Amino acid sequence: MEITNVSEYEAIAKQKLPKMVYDYYASGAEDQWTLQENRNAFSRILFRPRILIDVSKIDMSATVLGFKISMPIMIAPTAMQKMAHPEGEYATARAASAAGTIMTLSSWATSSVEEVASTGPGIRFFQLYVYKDRNVVAQLVRRAERAGFKAIALTVDTPRLGRREADIKNRFTLPPFLTLKNFEGLDLGKMDEADDSGLASYVAGQIDRTLSWKDVQWLQTITNLPILVKGVITAEDTRIAIQAGAAGIIVSNHGARQLDYVPATISALEEVVKAAQGRVPVFLDGGVRRGTDVFKALALGASGIFIGRPVVFSLAAEGEAGVRKVLQMLREEFELTMALSGCRSLKEITRDHIVTEWDRPRVAPRL
Repeated sequence: MEITNVSEYEAIAKQKLPKMVYDYYASGAEDQWTLQENRNAFSRILFRPRILIDVSKIDMSATVLGFKISMPIMIAPTAMQKMAHPEGEYATARAASAAGTIMTLSSWATSSVEEVASTGPGIRFFQLYVYKDRNVVAQLVRRAERAGFKAIALTVDTPRLGRREADIKNRFTLPPFLTLKNFEGLDLGKMDEADDSGLASYVAGQIDRTLSWKDVQWLQTITNLPILVKGVITAEDTRIAIQAGAAGIIVSNHGARQLDYVPATISALEEVVKAAQGRVPVFLDGGVRRGTDVFKALALGASGIFIGRPVVFSLAAEGEAGVRKVLQMLREEFELTMALSGCRSLKEITRDHIVTEWDRPRVAPRL
């Protein structure tokens, strides 16, 4: 059966993957209200397309932190991709590079920064978890720099791991033939079996709960790479992040895997964009499955979006070819949405191209 949209990969992944692995990728925290809301909130934003505009040429190219990419659709960090497919992060890196876009590598990848760099050229960001042992952090950041990574995406919403009940039921742990490759030499690459989720126990033991804004400043003393703060959903934290020297913000609720009953990221986006006042770019992840979703995020002020689960599901289904296809389908859908909305470049996508629940009813201008 031919795959015609991104969401169809999830069912194929569910068939192919062991239950423990599929559940790890698919599930959210607790009641999974935010997991559903991340998708549902997009469906409540409607278009106000403009017609009779020459859309014979459409330019989707974007600039992210000074890097030119083919489209504003990038790859979010997702952990342990070799659970999905033997080539794991290698395949994802090659697919991103072929599509002319950015891949973010997870700290908890099953391939190291050096291995991913060895796949060839490409613009890559490194997602960072801050470990209790700051030497580990400093070493990891230096390795990412040396391997040619261009930015650090600092995850700030995980002082503790969210309660993911499927992982507890399944006693989730990293399969024995895999390691968290970036930590292999530091004796932090293995995850022990636990009475609940092995990952939750690992996080409790290794990740620093004292992480605060001063650490964002500390990070800037050990690297010249730009720092994206990933996991901001309020105006207050947006302002503090910018004061603390963030080069950009990723509006994220960690794929609805941390605190349940936070708003969908698309619902929080405009608050963050307004607080940023154009001082730094704002990006979004969470719930993007269609080109229409990408357009809606850009109309609300995002400079680009990141996709997570579609990558691991397509990787599980078809390896590198699957990830390439997801990026291609989103690209084509986004291009079509731009054309049908009357936009020929990203700068032509405006707030007036959409209407949201929180907009005031429009009064037709008097003639």
